[in-house]
Amino acid sequence: MSLSPLHQTAAAAPHAIALRSGSQTTRYQQLSQQVLILGQWLNDQGLSAGDKLAVVASNCIEMILLYWACVDRGVLFCPLSPKFPEQQLLEIMQRLQIRALWCPDDTRQDLWSTTTAIRRLTPNFAEITTDSLVKVDNQPPEIEIGKPVNLLLTSGSSGVPKGAVHSLANHIANAEGSLQRIELTQHDAWLLSLPLFHIGGLAIVNRCALSGATTVMVDDALPLSEQLQRDPISHLSLVATQLQRLLADSPASLSKVKCLLLGGGAIGTELTDALQQMGISAFTSYGMTEMGSQITTSAAHIPGSGELLPNRELCIKDGVIWVKGATLFQGYLQPDDSLLLETDSDGWFCTKDRGYFDDAGQLHIQGRSDNMFICGGENIQPEEIEAALKLHPQILDAIVFGEANEEFGLLPSAIVKTRDGTLPTDAELTEFLLPKIARFKRPRVYYPWPDGDFQGLKVQRKLVIQAIITNR
Repeated sequence: MSLSPLHQTAAAAPHAIALRSGSQTTRYQQLSQQVLILGQWLNDQGLSAGDKLAVVASNCIEMILLYWACVDRGVLFCPLSPKFPEQQLLEIMQRLQIRALWCPDDTRQDLWSTTTAIRRLTPNFAEITTDSLVKVDNQPPEIEIGKPVNLLLTSGSSGVPKGAVHSLANHIANAEGSLQRIELTQHDAWLLSLPLFHIGGLAIVNRCALSGATTVMVDDALPLSEQLQRDPISHLSLVATQLQRLLADSPASLSKVKCLLLGGGAIGTELTDALQQMGISAFTSYGMTEMGSQITTSAAHIPGSGELLPNRELCIKDGVIWVKGATLFQGYLQPDDSLLLETDSDGWFCTKDRGYFDDAGQLHIQGRSDNMFICGGENIQPEEIEAALKLHPQILDAIVFGEANEEFGLLPSAIVKTRDGTLPTDAELTEFLLPKIARFKRPRVYYPWPDGDFQGLKVQRKLVIQAIITNR
């Protein structure tokens, strides 16, 4: 039995700033008391240990309060993307037997009015966070950190999202391993630039609570560059394209940043050199929802996706990455409330990612095993070709897939996003790729990037490919 990291930090550093939203700040002691009051309110509404609470919202302080209140009460915190249409959200909640919902968007009444099985909760957050209430001396509960605390959806190769369930022990182990590589103290502040329905966003909240750092809410009314100049943000999670824009348009906005955790694929030496000159520590990482976020992490200027962090284990079998350890999730939630954890007899979980370790112990990710296709008897890993294409100065993104061919079975084609929307010529791209990849791997056809919103935290490659196939 133990207190949650939030309450532990509130006891050890009560006046440290837990949350910042614009000019408003909440200290750990305040946040701890607010969470306790909200937890009692949830209990008064009939929610108890083992129940599930769906949360359909963009990042907000109310979501963080609900997360920690659910942790205290043993309620499964289930954040769902507000981009999902009502019908998909209803299907997910019904399939996973979720009976309670918090949604601040009053226009989405179909979520709670079309069925009596789902009840909308409406806590008065303005009352919960008033100074008069937070002075009440509530005592935080001791909890079993090995019990489930949250569910996060994964895309799933079948197209049906799976609900991955974690315990607080999983999150603590992940944060502890991360903090051994990336220093974070109560004097630091991490921008919550990733959504809380994604493991990366929830990892920031847990990391900050464990170290006593500040979680900074994104100000949607400001460009990122302006918020970085206004707020005291020391730590930042970005993808390469965001970093490119900041360095090109407003490099001064990064002057307060000490640390960058970079995702979204390979990071070019041009970017890492620029960050080193600015004195910013940059890290690249490989992770996944089922392992609580980070698995490997190293300095960004070192080729690869990093070294294994503490509390994790990783092995490679037949070129495919398998993982286990203290951060491994508890399983996928089934309709009957059981958890399905698909591991081998030794407890290893298959990531379906292909990779290898180099002589320096750095992990290199080659791509998804289910993306690979065969061309004339040769294995083609699309991500290898995509990484080579993205080294071209005009190319922002690329997706490679196999197109049917009578002679070779499948031939690689590429969908390319460029800075100005104009494709380089086939001859130019062929010449550019020749020293970088084997000749048989070069794309035979290039398509311009289709119109549409395909960008989440990762590009939805299947939708991009389908858009090209449908319209060619």
